[in-house]
Amino acid sequence: MTTRRPPHRLPFGRTRRSKREATGASGARALLGRRRARFLQIAAATLLLPPLLLILLAALTPLPPLLRDQHRYDSSIRILDRHGKTLMEVRADDGARARWVPLDQISPELQRAMVAAEDQRFARHPGIDPIAIGRATFQNLWHRRVVSGASTLTQQLGRNVSPRPRTLRGKVREMALALRIEASLSKEQILEHYLNLVSFGPSLRGVEAGSRFWFDKPANALSLAEAAMLAAIPRGPSMYNPLKAPDAVRQRRDRILDRMLAAGAASQQDVERAKREPLSIHGKATGWGAPHFARSLLSGAVHPEVGPLSERASVIRTTLSASLQREVQTAARTQLSSLQGRNATAAAAVVIDNASGDVLAWLGAPDFLDEKHGGQNDGVLALRQPGSTLKPFVYAEAMEELGWTAATLLPDVELHVTTEQGQYSPRNYDGVFHGPVRLREALANSYNVPAVHATSILGPGRVLERLRKAGFSTLDRDASHYGTALALGDGEVRLLQLANAYAAIARGGFVTPVRSVIEAVDRAGRPIPFPAPASDRVMQKGTAAVLVDILRDPHARMSAFGLHSVLDLPFDVAVKTGTSKGFRDNLTVGFTREVTVAVWVGNFDGSPMQDVSGITGAGPLFRSVMLAAMEAREAGAFGFEGIDVEPAPICPLSGLRAGPHCPHRASETFLRGTAPERACDVHVEVSVDRRNGLRAGDGCARHQTNKRVFESWAPPFARWAVTAHRPTVPGWSPLCPGADDVAGRLALKYPHSGTVFVSDPSLPEASEGIVLRADAPLSVRRLRFVVDGKTLAERERPFELTIRMAPGEHRARVEAEGLQNVLVDEQRVRRNRML
Repeated sequence: MTTRRPPHRLPFGRTRRSKREATGASGARALLGRRRARFLQIAAATLLLPPLLLILLAALTPLPPLLRDQHRYDSSIRILDRHGKTLMEVRADDGARARWVPLDQISPELQRAMVAAEDQRFARHPGIDPIAIGRATFQNLWHRRVVSGASTLTQQLGRNVSPRPRTLRGKVREMALALRIEASLSKEQILEHYLNLVSFGPSLRGVEAGSRFWFDKPANALSLAEAAMLAAIPRGPSMYNPLKAPDAVRQRRDRILDRMLAAGAASQQDVERAKREPLSIHGKATGWGAPHFARSLLSGAVHPEVGPLSERASVIRTTLSASLQREVQTAARTQLSSLQGRNATAAAAVVIDNASGDVLAWLGAPDFLDEKHGGQNDGVLALRQPGSTLKPFVYAEAMEELGWTAATLLPDVELHVTTEQGQYSPRNYDGVFHGPVRLREALANSYNVPAVHATSILGPGRVLERLRKAGFSTLDRDASHYGTALALGDGEVRLLQLANAYAAIARGGFVTPVRSVIEAVDRAGRPIPFPAPASDRVMQKGTAAVLVDILRDPHARMSAFGLHSVLDLPFDVAVKTGTSKGFRDNLTVGFTREVTVAVWVGNFDGSPMQDVSGITGAGPLFRSVMLAAMEAREAGAFGFEGIDVEPAPICPLSGLRAGPHCPHRASETFLRGTAPERACDVHVEVSVDRRNGLRAGDGCARHQTNKRVFESWAPPFARWAVTAHRPTVPGWSPLCPGADDVAGRLALKYPHSGTVFVSDPSLPEASEGIVLRADAPLSVRRLRFVVDGKTLAERERPFELTIRMAPGEHRARVEAEGLQNVLVDEQRVRRNRML
């Protein structure tokens, strides 16, 4: 048995190995080294390859279009009033309120609060945050559920502009996109995009929209507490809704403030003060709103020369006054409530500043969302018959072309105008003929017959030309289409046109295009040019002054409206009412020296109102709107400043210069050179037979007569005077007749043979009478009227009878007892229905 020698031990305790053993040990160490190197290589590849692949993927990822310089962001349009207060906001195509603001218009506190809330290492990481990823991974594994996220602010921006599926592959693409964004944009650009694209609540995109919705102030005006509260919302807009979860929002706000303090983004004193600040939430869309105005403005209907603004504008500062707009809307709703049961469901109003043409208020309908009553119709631009509101322009044409004055005597008697459909007989609103009326009374009381008479003399063509010059461009048919009924509003105009035409009268005859925009900028921040308005003279200054003097005269309109009515205001106002056929449209328009107001009451479906007139329908609304418009203004008085005028005494009955026999006198103001020179010849002094009160001829002795003043009327007023029981010159006394009492001829003077009458469906059938009128020698006291062989009635002077005829052909005649010629001029007439 061989004994093995123990190995030799080294001095410090190591055992000397044999050469073979040493060689084996060296190989093992080499193998271990190779294995360690391979492991390190694999570990390095494992650690470096994903980032390299991520970088490669980022390089191949295109920058989203929303982040490119040339992209035009889809923003909502803010419409402001003249003082910068938001009237309304027209949402972007995605339905969101959105307003892009550059970073320098966002408060630094809000920028720091957002970074503290969402990405504290935003300034240091390249788009993804490895520290945050590690922290989130450990916390999620520890809790075995997702309790923390690691998305950077840049990743959130990428997810916002380029949504991805919530998968591992989607997360990798999100990280690659974040790297691509960081490589393409500066940190300031990334933050600006994020702040303008992130959601701050339902349909709120960007800090500006969020700030204005939650605090009613721009993003550069927030306090530190408000900035921290706004920064709390994007983490979960539903979870941190300030209206639904104020406590959760307050807690998150305070955590963000603590982070800002820790990061040195806010001082201890500021943070403590901000935490003590209560939540003050506005929480609603700003502005009372003017939806009809906004729609018309954006579509280009108000300023067609500029075109639609809906695809260009970002902010529009308008001429409207938000406070006045609110009062006008309230007044309209109040007035419609008072008309319940009268089938009046809609109203519209517009207010214009006379000096500038600025639209101060625009109410298209009381409630834009009232679908039942057509609330989305715009009564300011809708085409409606204006009724009597066109009459001032008819008389303006007569003054300038025919030399008429406010004292010109006009006939308000039965008038027959021949049209293509037959004869047309205008009637007044009250159904009464008022006989001879001065132009002042005819216009102030809105009598129809004198206006039609004026139009028949001028010709509809000249009146139509005057109206078009005044801005009524919608009267685009031939004059023959409208006829003399144009004076009564037989055409369609817009309420805005009517208001601006009356503003021209207030300006002394100058029409100026309305202005609704003070300034506007496009989505790139560039101003949108609006052409300067140009004024045109449409009537002489003196003519306008006379019209103003008539329309402001409460005594002149007393016959129709009474002395104290809703049209009488505590300041000087010129006003005119109008009602269309069938009581479908009711208007009142008027002006002070400062503003013009036009209002409409009716129904958008065109149905007639019931028992509603200008004084009960549109009149009260006009009064309320005018009082609101003049509330902060000092009303100036109307007058004839700068116009050469002369007062003259006139006879109020004849309109001529007052004569020695006129029982009353009135003072009228005339433009220099237009006052009547002829003295009144209506009031005449006549010798009367004392024995019977009849006119005395030369055969009466002087002691048998005395002098009395009577009215002597020539056609067309003579017959009216008898009917109205005026003190006309009596017939000759049989005891001493005059030389002109000669026998006349019995005749049916009207209607003429072959006359065709046309029925107006807008008038009650009972009001459509046909007047039979006859004449006879002075010796004839009574006449019989016979129609279709049937005696209808006997009449004394004046020989007139109003009848109603059924449609068809008829024969009429008059008979007088004691005359050989009993049947005189049998006439054939026809009555048709108007189509």
